[in-house]
Amino acid sequence: MTKPLEGREVWFLTGSQGLYGEETLRQVAEQSQRIAETLNRDRTLPVEVVWKPVLTDASAIRRICLEANSADECIGLIAWMHTFSPAKMWIAGLDALQKPLLHLHTQANVELPWQSIDMDFMNLNQAAHGDREFGYIQSRLGLARKTVAGHVADPTVAARIAAWARAAAGRAELRSLKLARFGDNMRDVAVTEGDKVEAQRRFGVSVNTYGVNDLVAAVDAAGEGEVTALAEEYEDSYRLAPELRAGAERHDSLRYAARIELGLRGFLEQGGFKAFTTNFEDLGGLRQLPGLAVQRLMADGYGFGGEGDWKTATLLRTLKVTGTGLPGGTSFMEDYTYHLECGSELILGAHMLEVCPSIAAQTPSCEIHPLAIGGREDPVRLVFDAEPGPAVVVGLADLGDRFRLVANEIDVVPSPAPLPNLPVARAVWRPRPDLPTSAEAWLTAGGPHHTVLSGAVGTEELDDLAEMLGVELLVIDDDTTMRRFTKELRWNQAYHRLAQGF
Repeated sequence: MTKPLEGREVWFLTGSQGLYGEETLRQVAEQSQRIAETLNRDRTLPVEVVWKPVLTDASAIRRICLEANSADECIGLIAWMHTFSPAKMWIAGLDALQKPLLHLHTQANVELPWQSIDMDFMNLNQAAHGDREFGYIQSRLGLARKTVAGHVADPTVAARIAAWARAAAGRAELRSLKLARFGDNMRDVAVTEGDKVEAQRRFGVSVNTYGVNDLVAAVDAAGEGEVTALAEEYEDSYRLAPELRAGAERHDSLRYAARIELGLRGFLEQGGFKAFTTNFEDLGGLRQLPGLAVQRLMADGYGFGGEGDWKTATLLRTLKVTGTGLPGGTSFMEDYTYHLECGSELILGAHMLEVCPSIAAQTPSCEIHPLAIGGREDPVRLVFDAEPGPAVVVGLADLGDRFRLVANEIDVVPSPAPLPNLPVARAVWRPRPDLPTSAEAWLTAGGPHHTVLSGAVGTEELDDLAEMLGVELLVIDDDTTMRRFTKELRWNQAYHRLAQGF
């Protein structure tokens, strides 16, 4: 079965010890292989589970952890103590481990054979015993990990492991992510700034700036035949405005939008970049602010941030990878304006042009309209409404001494009325628990105005990702009250200040 995150794998480690004898260890190996195979057959798990031989001594444990560190395809380890594996054997390996760890607390059988159970069975099936020893040493070493308890045949257990695997894939993507900034940050804006050196140290992402005219050169070099073919693809893929069709008065603008996409895509591919930013204050020789090109690149999985916002571009690419193969899209977003009717409060989210069509409810229309910012020709863009359903909006902020993720669980809803005079892609949502609490909590947390909206990734994946990265995560959901949220902020402040000294 092909996995959505093909080429990525997690290794399945089983702990035991030599005192049980060869016959018992053979049974341990057979049963742990069956557990790994059960996980591999589960369609929710996005990566391949690779079973490794049973571990019974410290040198083998350390060696497998070092091998995992150096294997690019391995994004994390699942560990299960089938019997009793004395935990001092695990110290050197766990201390050296640099990949995410999931502690699976399970057993081979679902039910106990009450009528036939004897001490041989008890000695073989004692994960309840062995995993407590393993849990202790992880806590003693201060390891960040996820612990999942239950049988792997339980869909809830499989779903939680799948969420962790997706977060591990996002973390792995971050470790090698390259991001190109075309131009710098929007002038005088604070929240889109940040410490790029610390981001590379903490996350792995490499952020570098290129002159906009480096991009312009690539745009100008696009061949006429390629431009024609891409313009025809636009016509086949979207509901194209009549004035943009071949032979119509604005068709040249569509061709220039295609030229931007060809140049931008080629620049990113040649440099190995998977995320990028633009800035309407720095467009060099570009005739249009990139709109359609950015939207289509996001739909293909690229991260993007407007106005030089490299943190949101980084986050978007990470969550694109995390949500690979899941229903629902993931897009760059901005909280724009409010509907404050008492009891029916809503947020209207959009941006100047750049919202990803992966969240579209229907086939987008491809249109051209004036844009009273940027000082260039009218840009081409995709216009659509977002698909209704549960989602999250997530922001990444640099607080100076640490990074903070802020997430709000939301429900995307249909617009209460048509929006005939708003020629941009948009999403309307009801934040949980309500707009006043959501907005107050977001502002108190210092959350950014640029966010990532995702109907694919949920709070559990975000929680797992934050744990792997050692980053603070604040979640605003149905249970949020400002009293508790303010206390959480204070507790987090104390914890992260103390943790920096450890």
